[in-house]
Amino acid sequence: MFGRRRKKRKEDGAGRAEAPREGAAGAVSFGNEVHPGADAGPGADLDKEADRYRTGGPWDAAEDAPEMKRMDLGGIRVPQEQGTEIQVNVAQDAQGKQKALGVTLVRGKSAVQVQPFAAPKTSGLWDEMRQELREQVEKQGGKVEDHDGTFGPELKALVPVPGRTTEDGRQLAQRVRFIGVDGPRWVLRGVIRGEGASKPEVMAEVEKLFADVVVVRGDQPVPPGELLPIVVPKQVQEQLAKAAQARAAQARMAAQQGVPGASPNGAPPRPPGTSPNGSPGSPES
Repeated sequence: MFGRRRKKRKEDGAGRAEAPREGAAGAVSFGNEVHPGADAGPGADLDKEADRYRTGGPWDAAEDAPEMKRMDLGGIRVPQEQGTEIQVNVAQDAQGKQKALGVTLVRGKSAVQVQPFAAPKTSGLWDEMRQELREQVEKQGGKVEDHDGTFGPELKALVPVPGRTTEDGRQLAQRVRFIGVDGPRWVLRGVIRGEGASKPEVMAEVEKLFADVVVVRGDQPVPPGELLPIVVPKQVQEQLAKAAQARAAQARMAAQQGVPGASPNGAPPRPPGTSPNGSPGSPES
């Protein structure tokens, strides 16, 4: 009932055939790695119950996703639409090298950070992730509740913003939605901030960005729960760097003019489960 059409061949964002993409685990051996068999490649076992939550996306690279311009970032392809800004979230590792930890799609006053993770062939990793996120929010003193959304079970949360209070001393918090969906040997997690987390009339627009994402799981064994590789081409790195410089310049100008709430990267502290180079947020009391 919930089967999804598979592609006869893989295609890139421009509709051209492409070679199979390698994973990040290489020949390293893991105790809980997934070893796909001859009939268990990407897109296999698509008739599982969880597929009812992604009849309109997000998509696996082996499926017939709607044609549109997408940016190829290795383990994930994100929609490139007019009016949508793409930010690659990075952090430094122990050796001081930068590593991509996610991709944030900003549209107006809303944003959704997306992260693709490896998962076992049996679904259920999103259930575990929700429990971990719940514990993180509650540990920070926030509030969280379950919600049945477009992509199935999700979390709606009020996350405290450190160092931000009202005039009468009450803690400020921002509304956040944690969404996710299990795919064939992967799970895609999304963190929605800004108006897309609080205004019903805007939510559908942000959810469509999430639904238009294509996940490239690859054939290499990767431990369940490990982030799939996000690779940024040099040309795209230069474009993103210029965009980041422009945002920083605007933030500095706003700070010099005394605009309340201006910060070096134009964003408030990030909630649990998100990465640096954040996105819009709406602090509330």
